[in-house]
Amino acid sequence: MFTGIVQGTALVRALQDLPGLRRLTLELPAGFGAELAIGASVAVDGVCLTVTELAGEQQASFDVIQETLRVTTLGALAQGARVNVERAAKEGAEIGGHPISGHVDCRAAIVEIRTPENNHIVRFQLPAPWIRYIFGKGYVAVDGASLTVSAVDRGAGWFEVSLIPETLRVTGLGHKPVGAEVNIEIERGTQMVVDTVRETLEERLGQLLPALEQLLLERGVRLDELAPSSPAAAVSRKLGKG
Repeated sequence: MFTGIVQGTALVRALQDLPGLRRLTLELPAGFGAELAIGASVAVDGVCLTVTELAGEQQASFDVIQETLRVTTLGALAQGARVNVERAAKEGAEIGGHPISGHVDCRAAIVEIRTPENNHIVRFQLPAPWIRYIFGKGYVAVDGASLTVSAVDRGAGWFEVSLIPETLRVTGLGHKPVGAEVNIEIERGTQMVVDTVRETLEERLGQLLPALEQLLLERGVRLDELAPSSPAAAVSRKLGKG
């Protein structure tokens, strides 16, 4: 498990294609490799990888399977790129962000960057199956960094985060241009609630569910927006009955 508090960026030193996988060698940030051992877990741009080789405390190698290369941005890495890194959390560690598994769900594309004074606001376009789990003020992991959603439009399929100076300093997110892709891991508690609500409604309403969804849309409400609170109470409020 990881906390979503990125500890620095590592430099991609080498990429080696082997049968069925790609070996990724990173130059680690100062102090990151202390007591790091073969078999340890490291989040690389939010992807949980296992250390397979070490060269002192300066370099570590990881074997990345084809499915991970396909689903995440690691398949597009080039020598000289920088990636966010975080060591696995130790028992009793402070969770400064939110619990992250390192199992990336999908990629999102940066579609807009705004930089008003002392702010760095990034908008991401997220695939439709996953945008239902994004809520304003909720958590999302972007390239392994635990971030708070500042705005979301599920109909348009985008969400925004506001990056503070410390996040820009420690991570590589501030150097990502419009068009770049990032790894996304949704917050598991939110996913569980949303899926449970949908499954419960489908089970109880059956063929009536599409009609309910259409009725809610006519009133400017999406069914997914009801997930964080009690489904019955939320539906009643949204329909003007509470």
